[in-house]
Amino acid sequence: MIVIDANGAAIPAIGLGTWTLKGEACADMVVKAIAAGYRHIDTAAMYGNEDAVGEGIRRSGLGRDELFVTTKVWWTDIAADKLVESARGSIDRIGIGPVDLLLIHWPNADVPLEDSIAGLNRAAEDGLTRHIGVANFTSTMVDEAAHLSPRKLACNQVEYHPLLSQDAIIDACRRHGMATIAYSPVGQGGEVLTSEPVVAAARAHGRTPAQVVLRWEVQQDGVGAIPRTSKAERLAENLGVFDFELTAQEHAAISAMTGRRKRLVDPSFAPVWDRV
Repeated sequence: MIVIDANGAAIPAIGLGTWTLKGEACADMVVKAIAAGYRHIDTAAMYGNEDAVGEGIRRSGLGRDELFVTTKVWWTDIAADKLVESARGSIDRIGIGPVDLLLIHWPNADVPLEDSIAGLNRAAEDGLTRHIGVANFTSTMVDEAAHLSPRKLACNQVEYHPLLSQDAIIDACRRHGMATIAYSPVGQGGEVLTSEPVVAAARAHGRTPAQVVLRWEVQQDGVGAIPRTSKAERLAENLGVFDFELTAQEHAAISAMTGRRKRLVDPSFAPVWDRV
C-alpha cells in the first residue's frame, strides 16, 4: 500500500468510500474492507452512516492506530461554531475517539472562508481530529485556505477521473504539501471503463479497467482515491493496484482524455470550478 505524506498525515492511497452505504450493510462492508487490507475509511456527516462505519471499525478488531479514518462537515454547518458542533457530533457517532482527518465537505459562499478555517482549526485544538483539510475546493480556494490556516491542511478531496482534468487543483495541492484525494475515481463506471486507452492498458497488464484507472491515479504524485463499492468482490480488485505500473505512454494516453471535462457531481451550491 502506498501511503501519501500530506503535511504529516500518512494517508493510505486507496481508501473505502462509503457514500450510499447504510446500516448493517455499511458496517459489514467496512469489516470486509478492513479484512481485505484497507486501512483508509471515508465517511461524512451527510452520508448518515457514521454510526455504521464506527460499528464496522470496532467489529473488525483492528487496532485504532492501524486505521486512517476521514469524516466531513456538511456545507450548511461550516460557520465556525457550527463546524465544531457538527464535528463533535460526528466523533460521537463514529465512537472511536478522534478521527484522523476532518474535512470541510463543500465550501459555502455565504460563510467567510476565514470563519470556516478557524472552526476547522478549533476542532483540531479541541482534540476531535488529528489532521484537517477541505473538499471540493477550487485551486484558488486551496491557496486561500492554506494561507488562512495556522495548521497545515492535509488534502483536498475532489471528483477526479480520466474524463475530468483537475490539473489546477492538483498543482495547488502540491504547492502546499497537500494530497489530492479522488472521489468517483472510476467515473462511476460507464464511459471511463470502456474507453480505448483504459481497455488497451487493462489488456496489456492483465488487469480490469477499474484497476487501470485507479493505478493511473495513485501513480500520480500526491494523488489517492476512495472508490465506493457495495459489492464485496470489488474490494480486493480495487486494492490490487500496487503490484504493476502503467507505462509512460499508457499514462499519457489516459491523461489525454481528461480534457473532456465530464463532471458527474455538480450540485447547485458548488463553487465556480477551475477552467482548463
